[in-house]
Amino acid sequence: MKVGFLGPEASFTHTASKTAFPNETLVSYHSIPACIKAVEFGEVDLGVVPIENTIEGSVNTTVDYLFHQTSIPVGAEIVLPIYQQLMVTKNNTDSWRDITKILSHPQALAQSQEFIHNHFPMAELEATPSTAYAANFVAQHPAEKIAAIAPKLSADTYGLDIVGKDIQDVAINQTRFWVLGAEKVNLPIKVEAHKLTIAVTMPNNMPGALHKALSVFSWREIDLSKIESRPLKTTLGEYFFLIDINVEKSQELLENAIEELRLMGGTVKIFGNYAIHLIDGV
Repeated sequence: MKVGFLGPEASFTHTASKTAFPNETLVSYHSIPACIKAVEFGEVDLGVVPIENTIEGSVNTTVDYLFHQTSIPVGAEIVLPIYQQLMVTKNNTDSWRDITKILSHPQALAQSQEFIHNHFPMAELEATPSTAYAANFVAQHPAEKIAAIAPKLSADTYGLDIVGKDIQDVAINQTRFWVLGAEKVNLPIKVEAHKLTIAVTMPNNMPGALHKALSVFSWREIDLSKIESRPLKTTLGEYFFLIDINVEKSQELLENAIEELRLMGGTVKIFGNYAIHLIDGV
């Protein structure tokens, strides 16, 4: 089986994919849309893409593409603890405090703001397509006074030295990844819980639309773990609501709630009813 992932190798998505699919062929893609399209067109059987981070919130590219452009189901969720490392080439190991530029993915830079402010207040920050890209770039330019923020796997892969360990601002930092391409995906990782994710669009100009949408879950005592709005990309001020539901009630009760939403004139897109798998510290 082939499993696509948001690359390159040695990124956090790669780590999650390797842990979830240790015996499958992993295929790297340069962007989230490219990875999802690979699943759509049958280039790979499944795809692994990030959906949310503790610090930076939802990955809007994933949410919007799945809502607007495809009906690929979510078959599983992987939760990976995120530990950011500052790494340099061996030429700069002893003089790492003289670094003038730090490269990384925008989310990794945002997750490490306190460390950067305390140790490199004057350093230039450069955003890269991924943390692994940053590490690879630093490795290829050993003479420059630059550093990368990336996972430990990147240091191992590209021969860099870690000079700042676990520099993320929040100790408990996690990223959620969705496995796309099948309604149910079995993974060799312990299951923490089950979740149903839906997108709801209510009729235009309906007074109290959000309140009415949430009421179908409230009176049934169905627990929601997340709700957020995203633009419909039609007219300014129109949104859909992304809702995560803890699957603790019966399936019939959940189906009745969704049916009530539709009877009120709302539209419901089901992303998936799936297991949540938590990866231990890596």
